[in-house]
Amino acid sequence: MAATRGQTHAKRDREVAQREKRERKRAKKAEAAAQRAAGATTAVGGSDVAGAEEKADTPVPRWIQ
Repeated sequence: MAATRGQTHAKRDREVAQREKRERKRAKKAEAAAQRAAGATTAVGGSDVAGAEEKADTPVPRWIQ
């Protein structure tokens, strides 16, 4: 039986880490897609504050009109 080199273990560790990273990314994307499908909306700028989208009631300055 041949002895393995340290490089082989390091390579395998990198591959496992990359695989786990991809799995976490897929899970994160799936969760985000599920939230979008459930109707969770976010305001412009990524704010989840209730009523953040209702800021249109503020008076418009005269110079803009």
